[in-house]
Amino acid sequence: MDIKSIRRDFSILADERYIYFDNAATSQRPVQVLDAISAFYKETNANPLRGLYEWSIGATDRYEKAREKVAHFIGAKPEELIFTRNTTESLNLVAYSYGMSFINEGDEIVLTVMEHHSNILPWQMVARQRGAKLIFLEPDEEGKLPESEYEKITDRCRLLAVGMVSNVYGVTNPVDRLIRLAHEKGAVVVVDGAQSTPHMKVDVKAMDADFYALSGHKMLGPMGIGALYGKKELLDKMPPFLTGGEMIEYVTRDTATYAELPHKFEAGTVNAGDACGLAAAVDYLENIGFDFIREQEEKLTGLALSVMQDMEHVTIYGAKTPEDHSGIITFNIEGCHPHDVSSVLDSEHVCIRAGHHCAQPLMQYMGVNSTARASMYFYNTEDEVIRFTEALKKVRGWLGYGS
Repeated sequence: MDIKSIRRDFSILADERYIYFDNAATSQRPVQVLDAISAFYKETNANPLRGLYEWSIGATDRYEKAREKVAHFIGAKPEELIFTRNTTESLNLVAYSYGMSFINEGDEIVLTVMEHHSNILPWQMVARQRGAKLIFLEPDEEGKLPESEYEKITDRCRLLAVGMVSNVYGVTNPVDRLIRLAHEKGAVVVVDGAQSTPHMKVDVKAMDADFYALSGHKMLGPMGIGALYGKKELLDKMPPFLTGGEMIEYVTRDTATYAELPHKFEAGTVNAGDACGLAAAVDYLENIGFDFIREQEEKLTGLALSVMQDMEHVTIYGAKTPEDHSGIITFNIEGCHPHDVSSVLDSEHVCIRAGHHCAQPLMQYMGVNSTARASMYFYNTEDEVIRFTEALKKVRGWLGYGS
């Protein structure tokens, strides 16, 4: 693939003064995605699923074809794919609908300490209200789960919630094995796929996940659109998360019959324009190919690590090998607050993230308050990595250190 050609699809990258290394927070969007959103509103702007006139029928058709596209992308059936706003809403849907209905007093909910807050807070709520107990799996210094941690998944475990890729370490968790172990104990498994879906081929059926959540904005799609996959047999017995328009079949003054899947979980006017944008993002990723994405990320990460590992005052968290980072490098510079590091790099037009990355339990486990994080994607270049590392070498000097 020609990187220069790829970058021409992203108008924001035309200003080469800027280096965007905050892709783990949100990716950039190619013109194909923007065009798909615009086309929906220009050509079929009407409420899907409601009108019997041409524009509404067209809107419905585009919306449902977007669902089919996203479902196929992760190996799911369309009726098992619910559109949400993002991964956070998807995980809350599972927590409120499944967790509050089927988790009971004395049950255990198993998480990893690496989880994003979006995959911790909902389960704290369920545990608190249902009398369950939270159990945390803890990683080693490379961010990998030791064999001994698997023993914490016991017969009392009723639900395992795990991020497929850590947004701090970038490590890919062994979800296939974790799912198998949890199922042996009779537990269901919720996979946070926010960081995995943009970087690798996902097949929810092959991994046997019970639930899988993703966000469009991390995988070239629009903000405000995400998706939740759930096994049909589980979704069928779960009550709706939100109630109101469109998710009903029949309503009287006192009762209601809910619509069939997946509409039972999609109350109100749906975000059809952005669903079309997400489908276009899927097309773009499939055209690029995950082999190329992985190759490019590992090349860029390896180049950055080779320089940063030789910098005397830099601490890198996680594995030493680029293939274990998914384009994410989390680090600190001795004596420099991550916010200051980010500000200094911003003066050089380098965009990185600084803070706790919505992973404060992991920060506490690591013994730090916050870190800096550079995250690369397939449209980034080796020249950008070189400029980033050169800017990094200036940080301590800018902040009053000799080097």
